[in-house]
Amino acid sequence: MEDFTDWIGRSATRIDTLTQRLFDKYHATMAPFLFEPGDRIAPPGLHFGLAPVTPEAEETGPDGAELKGLFLPPIAQPRRMWAGGSIETLRPLRHGALVIRTSTITRIEAKQGSSGAMHLVSVEHDIADGNGTAIRERQDLVFRDPPAGGVPPLGPPQKIAAEWQVDATPLLLFRFSAFTFNGHRIHYDLRHAQAEGYPDLLVHGPLQAALMLNLAADKLGYVPQRFDYRCLAPLFAGARFGVTWDSGTLRVLRSDGVTTAEGQVRARGTG
Repeated sequence: MEDFTDWIGRSATRIDTLTQRLFDKYHATMAPFLFEPGDRIAPPGLHFGLAPVTPEAEETGPDGAELKGLFLPPIAQPRRMWAGGSIETLRPLRHGALVIRTSTITRIEAKQGSSGAMHLVSVEHDIADGNGTAIRERQDLVFRDPPAGGVPPLGPPQKIAAEWQVDATPLLLFRFSAFTFNGHRIHYDLRHAQAEGYPDLLVHGPLQAALMLNLAADKLGYVPQRFDYRCLAPLFAGARFGVTWDSGTLRVLRSDGVTTAEGQVRARGTG
């Protein structure tokens, strides 16, 4: 497989302002599954919509996302998936803050799995305001070929016991895509999602992360210093899913009982 290690260290910086419109859009998208810290402080997960990548139309690929070869390396595998990440909250972001987001590629790893070749790419984001870094985040992306037989559809529905029950409606997916300026077609274009082997639209990895992080803050009464998570299986639109809490471990459960994402609350600086 091609070696892309020379892309490690590439960086991009974008600037944004924490406006009332961002607060309103995030609240409208996430409520009632939202921890409200008050005092004009950004709720957990709002940073996903801060200073997003905003490619011109000609800078997008067939999947609607930014063309590879601009910031991310020109990896041949067409299918991109959110594999997980880590969110470290050093201090809150406040309404009106001017925010600088610096994104750096920190890891590119080629792997040969049971389903074929894949590349794992990690991007670290430093999100700072006038007082320095407020949030450090790592996002892990996987690039691979579509599976030959497609992705299995949902199994029979089960009764899911969960603190939060969320309806995976197309409207929810559209709103989160709009809030984060995410053009990836698997979240809103059913034909494209099916062409990639999925039976339905996919719920965003960061949306699942934001829900777990908000539930953790709701249970703790404060935003955890560090939250690690990983995506384990696709979560499809059209059915209700659950978000659960168990002593610092969080899970997203599909309607058929499959765990699609799992997160862990940790103290800052722990492994």
